[in-house]
Amino acid sequence: IHNFVKAQQDWVMMAKDKVDKNKQALKKIAPAQYKDGSSIPFQGRQYKIQLNFQPAKQIIKCEDDFIKLYLPKALEQQNNHEYIRQLLLEWMKNQAAQQVKNSVDIYAEKYNLYPRYVRIKTQKSRWGSCGIHNDINLNWLLVLTPPKVLEYVVIHELCHIQERNHSARFWSLVAKHCPDYKEHRLWLKQNGRSVMQGL
Repeated sequence: IHNFVKAQQDWVMMAKDKVDKNKQALKKIAPAQYKDGSSIPFQGRQYKIQLNFQPAKQIIKCEDDFIKLYLPKALEQQNNHEYIRQLLLEWMKNQAAQQVKNSVDIYAEKYNLYPRYVRIKTQKSRWGSCGIHNDINLNWLLVLTPPKVLEYVVIHELCHIQERNHSARFWSLVAKHCPDYKEHRLWLKQNGRSVMQGL
C-alpha cells in the first residue's frame, strides 16, 4: 500500500491542488458580514438585509427586495454579525420546513405517494433522501434555491417511494409528475456546490 501511494504521489498532489482550486473558485453566497445592507440568498433571489431597532419583540419579514429584521433597541450599538446570522439561519430553517410541508402535502396527495415522515436536516452533500420505510430527509438549504427547484427535489424523493432506484422507470415517473425536472436538475448542477457552502 505504501509503495502504491508513493508511486501515485504526483497524481494525488495534482488531484488535491485541483480540489483546492475548485473550492476557491466557488462563488460564495454568504455575505462577509451580516449587517444592514448585506445581500443574502433566499428562494433563488438576492435580498438586502434591513435592520430595524424597536422596543417590540424580534420579528423577521420578507418584503419586496428586503429581509427585514426587527430587533430589540438594546442591540443597536453592538456588533451583531453572529447574532443576526444565527437569527437568519433559524428563520431560514423554519421557512424551509414550511415550504417542504406545503409541497409534500400537495404532491403526496396528488400522486398518492405518502412518506411516513419528513425531516428537515443540515446535509453537506445531499439535497434529499428516501429511506426503505418511506422516511424522507430534505436539506434545509433548498430554501435558498428557486421554489420550483425545492418542489422538484420533493417530487424526486416522493417518487422513490414507488421506485427505489434511479432507473429509467424512476426518471419516467419523475418526468410524469415534474415535466420540466431537467431544468431544475441543471440549476442544481450549476449552482448546487455554492449553495451547499451554506450561510
